[in-house]
Amino acid sequence: MSRTDVTARGAAAAAPAQRGVLTAEASHRTPSAAPGVLRVRPLPSEATASYVQRLADAYQLTLPQLLDGAGITLHRHGTLPTTELTLTPRAARHLAALARTPLPHLTRALPHLAPLGDAHGTGATAHWKRLETEQQPVRACTLCTRHRNHNVTDTAWVHPAPHRLMCPRHYQAAPDPRLTSPLRTQATPEITDAHHAHQRLLRHPRALTAWTAAHAITTRWYDHQQHLSHRWRTRLTRLCAANPHLTTTGSASPALLTRDLVTYPETVALARILATLPNRPHRTTDAALSLIAHRLGLPRLASNANDPLRGFLTHTRH
Repeated sequence: MSRTDVTARGAAAAAPAQRGVLTAEASHRTPSAAPGVLRVRPLPSEATASYVQRLADAYQLTLPQLLDGAGITLHRHGTLPTTELTLTPRAARHLAALARTPLPHLTRALPHLAPLGDAHGTGATAHWKRLETEQQPVRACTLCTRHRNHNVTDTAWVHPAPHRLMCPRHYQAAPDPRLTSPLRTQATPEITDAHHAHQRLLRHPRALTAWTAAHAITTRWYDHQQHLSHRWRTRLTRLCAANPHLTTTGSASPALLTRDLVTYPETVALARILATLPNRPHRTTDAALSLIAHRLGLPRLASNANDPLRGFLTHTRH
């Protein structure tokens, strides 16, 4: 399918009165990187392959057809979320032109789009690249996607930052790439409260360090059923009741698929404590543990020399 075919298909799909629509005849007089006729807004931190697929859906084309029509040669085969599209600088410019979005704007929205290397002497090509599990995108909020895509599709994949684990507007979250649809979180309002608290935490200069430590600690607690296991089992039960598809995913257990979401309120709470805990030489580790237990709503934190929180406090405060 040629660049002319893409433009012609888009013109047929667009409203007749739409301004600035290029006709098939006009496309014969424009270069291969000519602007498209439709505009699809990217989601924040969206995977490049996800955005290209949504753009193709808007034109009623397959992803390879869209790239071919934009003058981009596609190599290999792949599917989301285990693989991602990488574009050469020239291909990225062609995509930005087709999307009618300045390349710097598109690059900011698509974290994996940023072209590498010298832009000169490079053909317009795209390659599928396999991603490690920790690099894979997750399903975006379906309602946000529909809004950005003029109701053409509700499927998009994003690389969320930790503070964007959920959509507080539509109460959806996708903590694991193996989930083929987001989870409803209305039955767990504490997760939404944690999201808002996380946004406030970002203002603290030690927010990133505190979050990294807190996430590692709560993950260890969860995996070894320490301290908060009863609370987390109750939350997991509520999530499973509100999302029956959790028990039919097949690729992993609900406990694993929802781990980051189940522990999210306590991870945020612990990160806030670690970010603001005074570093006083006279305050002992036991005193700090008592304070943290109180803030987490626990009578105490069991004394354990191998506990990751005790290790963190011991090595960073003394």
